Amino acid sequence: MAQLTDDCFAFGGPLLAIDDVERLIAERVTPVAETENVALGDAAGRVLAADMLAPIGLPPFDNSAVDGFAVRHGDLGAGENRLAVVDRLTAGRAAARSIGAGEAIRIFTGAPMPRGADTVFMQEDVRQEGAAVIVPPGLKRGANRRLAGEDVKCGSVALPAGRRLQPQDLSMGAALGLRTLAVRRRVRVAIFSTGDEIVEPGTALPAAGLYDANRRLLAAMLARLGAEVTDLGILRDDAGALAARLAEAARGQDLVLTSGGVSTGEADHVRDAVAAIGRLVFWRVAIKPGRPVAMGVIGGAAFVGLPGNPVAVFVTFVRVVRPLLLRLAGATPEPLVALPVASGFAYAKKKGRREYVRVSLTRGADGSYVATKHPQDGAGVISSLTATDGLAELGDDVTEIAPGDMIGFLPYSVLAG
Repeated sequence: MAQLTDDCFAFGGPLLAIDDVERLIAERVTPVAETENVALGDAAGRVLAADMLAPIGLPPFDNSAVDGFAVRHGDLGAGENRLAVVDRLTAGRAAARSIGAGEAIRIFTGAPMPRGADTVFMQEDVRQEGAAVIVPPGLKRGANRRLAGEDVKCGSVALPAGRRLQPQDLSMGAALGLRTLAVRRRVRVAIFSTGDEIVEPGTALPAAGLYDANRRLLAAMLARLGAEVTDLGILRDDAGALAARLAEAARGQDLVLTSGGVSTGEADHVRDAVAAIGRLVFWRVAIKPGRPVAMGVIGGAAFVGLPGNPVAVFVTFVRVVRPLLLRLAGATPEPLVALPVASGFAYAKKKGRREYVRVSLTRGADGSYVATKHPQDGAGVISSLTATDGLAELGDDVTEIAPGDMIGFLPYSVLAG
């Protein structure tokens, strides 16, 4: 498991900016050390533990990029040239002979270039007359030829260590002939919800009860980031019981993740429980929704306590837990890049905190995108997540947004993976 120092999340300021969250995580969190070899087909979403070195070049040999005729460029004169067609090469078949002066070889896409040939005319640009082909003037030397190793050189780093593998990366591995990859083991995360009012979906709902939406949200987002999740259910608002369960949950885990119980209410016991069994640094993160975020270390495992409202859970997971999880996994940082769109709403905010507004995108008359704010702002309004397309990110120094202003947009498709 990851062995973090008790003070790795220490911060002395009153409010921690989002940029500082990411900086402290990058500087102080150590990735899991264990690695394993997995089959290429099972490696999607895993993090490369070592550079992927190319055992061959891509392409492994010079080949034609088009269907056409391979020629020697030095044979070509200023006008049209008549060349004798002396062979025919399809993909998977090597030329039996070199090309001679005044000759052309019929060639198809992917077929190896015959010895001596350096240029390929596309078939639609030439005329065939019996056993000869008439090629036009003006084609540059090397046209329509793919050189060996021009994509990836043999022995070079095809993909760097720390890469979280995407489908296109598996394509690269397969093209290089690799069957297995060395990857970091999955980050182990224990999750539970807290609160006397929280009950499991499918059970009878008490008059003052709420079904637990947060664990399903967290489990799904963790799974999409490649974590190995242990679901510990719902814990009641009992400081002693919480401390015991937290200590148990931390054994063999890299991260313990909770929702609820980290604010300043009389029934919010999570912070006290963590402080009793480990080291707690209460981060008041400069973010809305979701300012109360508790972070600490329990027995070498990271601890993050998120707020109780589902929208705040989503936002703080994206901006705090996601970079922490990627760092624990040994992944190269994946900054969230907000896309510029026009605001379709007016909005005022406090300076010194990052705010995330749920928005939908519509196409304007000029083809540009406009962000429309969801009518309800509350951190407990789950429909504000399901009925919108993403989050508008309003910077720390911004105090006012007017219709037509350019703002940053983060689509859910990026945030959830």
